[in-house]
Amino acid sequence: MDKIINTADNYVNEMLDGLLAWDKRLARDDRAVFLRRSSRPNKVGIVSGGGSGHFPLFVGYTAPGLIDACAVGDVFAGPSVDSCMRAIKSADQGQGILLLYGNYGGDKMNFDLASEMLEMDGIRCKTLLGTDDIASAGPQEADKRRGVAGLVLLYKIAGALADEGADLDHVHAVTAAAADHCRTIGVALSSCTLPGRDAPSFDLAAGEIEMGMGIHGEPGIWRDKLKSADALADEMVDRLLADPVAQPTNRVALMLNTLGATPVEELLIMYRRISVLLEQRGITIAVPMIGPFTSSMDMGGVSLTLMYLDDAREAALRAPSDCRYWNLGS
Repeated sequence: MDKIINTADNYVNEMLDGLLAWDKRLARDDRAVFLRRSSRPNKVGIVSGGGSGHFPLFVGYTAPGLIDACAVGDVFAGPSVDSCMRAIKSADQGQGILLLYGNYGGDKMNFDLASEMLEMDGIRCKTLLGTDDIASAGPQEADKRRGVAGLVLLYKIAGALADEGADLDHVHAVTAAAADHCRTIGVALSSCTLPGRDAPSFDLAAGEIEMGMGIHGEPGIWRDKLKSADALADEMVDRLLADPVAQPTNRVALMLNTLGATPVEELLIMYRRISVLLEQRGITIAVPMIGPFTSSMDMGGVSLTLMYLDDAREAALRAPSDCRYWNLGS
């Protein structure tokens, strides 16, 4: 499959070189990317990490008001222990580090090892996992769910709290409550192809879709013929609202995200339906977000994220930030 690359082996490093050439606020220590200047002195550091191929997640949100550093892995592969350590060190200002990343085995193992070693050097870390993908496990096993596009909302909340001067325990507690109120579901229309591969990552026949497929091609809930935009919107909204939340509210942040190949025009067709469905249920979209926030290389498809808002979460999402990939809409 054709891609605009030099070699597959250099894909990630050359991508990072381009990112830093474009955004002079960033620096790089091997596979750790970090802000040259903190958005606030003596604050809690926010660190994330994950595999490449999901841009702008994860590394694209290394920006003032969001995360301070990111450990970068190969395509669809978690970052190394060394990259995690470098990212944590680069974000440390003596107030502790919130580690905020997706619920994937390799990422957890390497961040855990890195934080254990650095805590012996006096760097205090607390971990919070994104677990917003409702298709990956049922409500009774919510701790097994994958972290997907909802991580972006958590970045913004944690970053805003850290910029306000909150301590590590408070940043962790409020962001954890936000995570408990965040739900995502996706649908894939076509597979993706990794650099250097001559075939797609998984088989999805023309005219077929898979509801709930993960951002690495993990199995979803069902596979069937392509349905209309309205039918997909109806099912995705129904599934998200049916998933239990301890204290749901009638105000939400909504992120409608393209997984790579699906154009924004098609997201807008879905949004017109979604907005009506939520209004009919008495739910206000207080924070609307439409666009490319979390990709899966060139996968066709969309994901829909809802976060139930209280005053603190809404204020944090609206707090000032400066990131090319964060857009609240009007």
